[in-house]
Amino acid sequence: MAAQTSQLAKLLGVRSTKPITPLDLSKMVHRGLSVQTVDNVCRLIAPGDASLRYQIISRATLARRAKTAEKRLSPEESNKVARLARLWTFSADVWGSEAQAQRFLAEPHPLLRGRIPRELAAESEIGARAVEDLLGRLKYGSAV
Repeated sequence: MAAQTSQLAKLLGVRSTKPITPLDLSKMVHRGLSVQTVDNVCRLIAPGDASLRYQIISRATLARRAKTAEKRLSPEESNKVARLARLWTFSADVWGSEAQAQRFLAEPHPLLRGRIPRELAAESEIGARAVEDLLGRLKYGSAV
């Protein structure tokens, strides 16, 4: 759990000299992540798909956030980015490679009724939980 939290914190651009706990991470997400985090996460999940960032946050809102002095996302937007980062971390762990994790997250999956995992996760927390449930079943050998 500590390793996952550490990986997630790094992916979200959280810098700290002491170990990050899930509660610390929650507080940082609530304060608002950097606008740059959207690009960092999207570059990992879908390196060739510039449209993913706009499934997370609308183009106009993202542009507006980038122009503010703080360049911070709202708590709700930060939660969406953190949700996808959490899914990326789990997917990379299950598949063992970034390329396979990217492929899994980009292709429609029959156990998700033909939905694309990253799009389902971007829509809602419930969608992300469905993808995480599938990843858990894949990891532990009961994917059907």
